[in-house]
Amino acid sequence: MGARLRVFLTREQDRTLLNLRTADTPQKVKDRAEVIRLNAHGWYVEKIAAHFNWSPQTVRNVLHKWQKLGLEGLWDKPGRGGKTKYTEEDIVFLAILPQKRTTDIQQSSTSAKTLLR
Repeated sequence: MGARLRVFLTREQDRTLLNLRTADTPQKVKDRAEVIRLNAHGWYVEKIAAHFNWSPQTVRNVLHKWQKLGLEGLWDKPGRGGKTKYTEEDIVFLAILPQKRTTDIQQSSTSAKTLLR
C-alpha cells in the first residue's frame, strides 16, 4: 500500500474553502472544497469517499487536482459536456409546432364530423 494522500491548508485556504459552502457556486465545487477540507482535517480517502458516496479514486483525483492547480482545480474546465446540436431553424420550428398541432386537430375534427354526417 502506498503512502496516505494528505493535503495541508493554511488558515486562509481553509477559510476560503469553508466560505465556498455558502457562495453561489455549483454543488460540485462545494463538494470538492469539502473533500479537501475533510482530508486536511485528518479524514482518510476511503472515509471521505464513503461520506460522499464516491469512489476513492474520485476523491484522490480531487486532492491531486488541488495539489496541482489549487483553487482553480475545483471548477470544471469550460466547454465540458455535450455541445448543442440544434440550429436557429429548429427553434423556429418548435415555436410554430403548437400552433400547427392545434390547426391539425381542428381540421381532423372537422373531417370526422363530415364523415359522420
